[in-house]
Amino acid sequence: MKRASYYVRTLILAILGGASIGMGGIVFLSLENKVIGALMFTVGLYTICVHGLNLFTGKVGYLVEQPPAYLVDLAVIWIGNWIGTWLAAMGANASRIHGIAETAAGMCSVKLNDSMTSLFLLGIFCGALMYIAVEGYKQTKNPAILFVCVAAFILSGFEHCIADMFYFSVADVWSGQALLRTLVITAANGVGGVMIPLAKKWKE
Repeated sequence: MKRASYYVRTLILAILGGASIGMGGIVFLSLENKVIGALMFTVGLYTICVHGLNLFTGKVGYLVEQPPAYLVDLAVIWIGNWIGTWLAAMGANASRIHGIAETAAGMCSVKLNDSMTSLFLLGIFCGALMYIAVEGYKQTKNPAILFVCVAAFILSGFEHCIADMFYFSVADVWSGQALLRTLVITAANGVGGVMIPLAKKWKE
């Protein structure tokens, strides 16, 4: 019973985490200036870190420190993030700002026409930046590192699986290919997220 309650709580915090990324995505899509939009996207990760919400890309880097059961946590968080991003997308599309769907559709077209190798490599870069951001904030409590790392991955075109869930949802272009590419990016974010922790563990 306690375990079930734990996973329900994990899922709820993940849904809220996904919705937070969705809100960041809404701001990003609403602004014409890419630099300002990239910086403002960070409202999502900042909310997650401050309020202890669950985000797959913020948690996967700690896999090397956890028991095998942590993989179940990550799966629950991933599903919750998907639900949260979808809810945020549906909310945006049901409002007067639904025009952002057109901007998102252009971004999604690039992702759907990219090669799997390219998506995987770009996902690794993003995963590493996400670990740097979250661990840096944990150690310093300085939000600047969140803004720098998030803006860096967006402006560089790196792939973030949860952000992509939001883009696919708000553009309403989910398909088998979209799901496959999201899974590839998820795996890549995981690889990028554990690289630094693994290197530190090996050094120790």
